[in-house]
Amino acid sequence: MKSVTKSKVISAVLLKDLRIELRSRVLTNQVLPFAGLVLVMFAFALDNDDVLQRVAGGLVWLATLFSLFIIVQRSFAVDTTDGALDSLRVAGVDLSAVFFGKAIALAVKLVALDVVLVCGALLLYRVDLNLNGLVLLVTCVICATTGLGFVGTLYGGLTAGAKGRETLLPLLLLPVVAPVLIAATRATEAAFGSGGAQTSEGWAWIGLLTVFAAVFGVGGSLAFGPLIDE
Repeated sequence: MKSVTKSKVISAVLLKDLRIELRSRVLTNQVLPFAGLVLVMFAFALDNDDVLQRVAGGLVWLATLFSLFIIVQRSFAVDTTDGALDSLRVAGVDLSAVFFGKAIALAVKLVALDVVLVCGALLLYRVDLNLNGLVLLVTCVICATTGLGFVGTLYGGLTAGAKGRETLLPLLLLPVVAPVLIAATRATEAAFGSGGAQTSEGWAWIGLLTVFAAVFGVGGSLAFGPLIDE
């Protein structure tokens, strides 16, 4: 019964966050234009096809991380303003289920964002992507966005009620997500074949992304409740 109840909470929180996104369209009206502009500005700044093809993977994930801050802050600003988190806590809801629901919703948004960013990189930076590279890239996006969903939700909950959370969140989050940036960039470079990289070289980095997601999935579910209570 407890597992069923927990799954219902996860589903309810997940659907609630996605419905809010569909109604507010923050992802499509704010985040996507911002991330796309980042890619375009890098294209103008570097202005060299060889360089752009070599660094395309890193640029995609830098744009993803910059966008992550906007999405996380928006998600928790809504919950803080309407008192949703406090209501769930007072009602005795399993906060680890809330954590997983919000993390999955965040990961879904990031996947949608990365699909657009990868398509933008293919058009702007003229990178190549074969079938083996596509499989590696899809796996990379799923593993990386899962890890970012977990860590973004954890630190979003930590800074939700803090003053100056708009600047505090990036300061706390950037050092923690550095392994994701490095591993996802290397895996994406292998998928694109940037700098002569082979597709097989990317799978070791997928392992690191998987470990990161597992650590913050378990750790976040245990720490989220105490953080919200405080």
